Amino acid sequence: MKEYTVGIDFGSLSGRAVLMHVKTGEILSSAVYEYPHAVMDEQLPDGTKLPLNTALQHPADYMGVLKHTVPAILREAGIAPEEVVGFGFDFTGSTILPVDDQMQPLCFAKTYQGEPHAYVKLWKHNASQPDADWINEVANARNESWLEIYGGKISAEWMFPKIRQILREAPAVYHDTARFLEAADWISYLLTGKETHSVSFSGFKACWNKDDGYPSDSFFNAVAPEWKTMMGTKVSREVTPIHTVAGTLSAKGAELTGLPEGIPVSVPILDAHASMPAMGITDDRTMMLILGTSGVEVVNSKKKMHIRGICGHVYGSVIPDLYTYEAGQACCGDHFDWFVKNGVPAEYEQAAKAEGVTIHRYLRQKAQALKAGESGLLALDWFNGNRSVLSDASLTGLILGMTLRTRPEEIYRALIEATAFGNRVIFDTFIGGGICIDRIVASGGIAEKDPMLVQIYADVLNRPITVSDAKLSASRGSAMYAAVAAGIYPDISAAAEALAVKSGKTYMPISENVAIYERLYTEYRALHDYFGQGGSDVMKHLRSIREGK
Repeated sequence: MKEYTVGIDFGSLSGRAVLMHVKTGEILSSAVYEYPHAVMDEQLPDGTKLPLNTALQHPADYMGVLKHTVPAILREAGIAPEEVVGFGFDFTGSTILPVDDQMQPLCFAKTYQGEPHAYVKLWKHNASQPDADWINEVANARNESWLEIYGGKISAEWMFPKIRQILREAPAVYHDTARFLEAADWISYLLTGKETHSVSFSGFKACWNKDDGYPSDSFFNAVAPEWKTMMGTKVSREVTPIHTVAGTLSAKGAELTGLPEGIPVSVPILDAHASMPAMGITDDRTMMLILGTSGVEVVNSKKKMHIRGICGHVYGSVIPDLYTYEAGQACCGDHFDWFVKNGVPAEYEQAAKAEGVTIHRYLRQKAQALKAGESGLLALDWFNGNRSVLSDASLTGLILGMTLRTRPEEIYRALIEATAFGNRVIFDTFIGGGICIDRIVASGGIAEKDPMLVQIYADVLNRPITVSDAKLSASRGSAMYAAVAAGIYPDISAAAEALAVKSGKTYMPISENVAIYERLYTEYRALHDYFGQGGSDVMKHLRSIREGK
């Protein structure tokens, strides 16, 4: 009997696939494919050096995910390809690539293999901050009403700043590009042979809204004369709703995955958003907290509100008939990984090896022995810029209070506390904007592996946080959307009712920690506002000096 769907989560460093039973929600098997090129932030495969603040990927790695993980999960589960009834996937965003008129990435062409702008620009590519600044300046000067939807400012992480950077720095790439696509929509085309454009990405990353569509041609002309005719040519005006079928698996899609032709493929969704139904979040009063490479905060509402400083809201982008509001932190797991790779002495590495644990686990053990506030440190979590609520990728990190007695575990804990304080800023912004939040549910690799971190978040927010038992939640959610595309369920809410994992461990705030963190948060907020809202532009000045400007 045909009772299985495939869900793939295309993350920042790997693709993770699951095979799910469409009636029970059981995950029969899973597989991971690490991107061979990972994140290219120093050089291209041919050795071409990359400028600062660049984060590129190779689209061939995404094809590798399809080729390797789907056959692997079928093999592991002992399931025949013919038993799969639907295919779904999610993707990071905004992750864009330029393609030619045959929908081939420009970086596949020999003439462009040494051109950085011909490759995929990953979501955390923030070298386009000057372009975001210019677009925001033009939009504000013209009183563009759509800007309110996105909290008054768009991000360097989004599609149009990245396209403008290409136009400025590599006009030949811009002019040779037939389409600028989200990587998610390119994968959808590879699988189905049909070009579709997901509302999830268009709404949250490309300034589209259901009432007015995209910004006007006159606006784009004001940004750059070359953009007067960009919409409808280099960027499609068509937007495809979530909860629908992008198409069916083509002969090429079948060859890539090993699945039969004709299987319905759901419209792709942003990676964090795919986790919501997997965790049983279909209501309008639960905030989902994803803790991974970056941090994402998402909540639904029945009301349409413009909230200053968030990433925006899109109607029906996750759950039918609800507005989904998103905010995020550009640095979470990346934050801790940076410190482990660059700030830990050899004696700690040796001690971790002697105990047979990872350096992360060793540092957590030592940091957990510290009391709240004991380190005397305070940090700003802007090591990859600030996504929310300042939306400024040119901001940088800060650690305050170090002395000659400061230990690595104290810095490690201060960095964790910084991400919790950044999360608190976002939480307070949601509440202040009129969003009702009764419950917080967390997921992601860090939430599952690091109880100390989750406890710190609960203490800083002074709210209970439940860590969902839904492992591989994004892949699971994508498999659920595939079940809707296959007609097994009428919508994602019904699929979530039948298939979601609703259990989890709850962390309660510890009152003595809450009191200390409230004092520290007051100091964090003072630093946040001073360095992030014009009190001092020293971070930007230092960055300009480093870049030789």
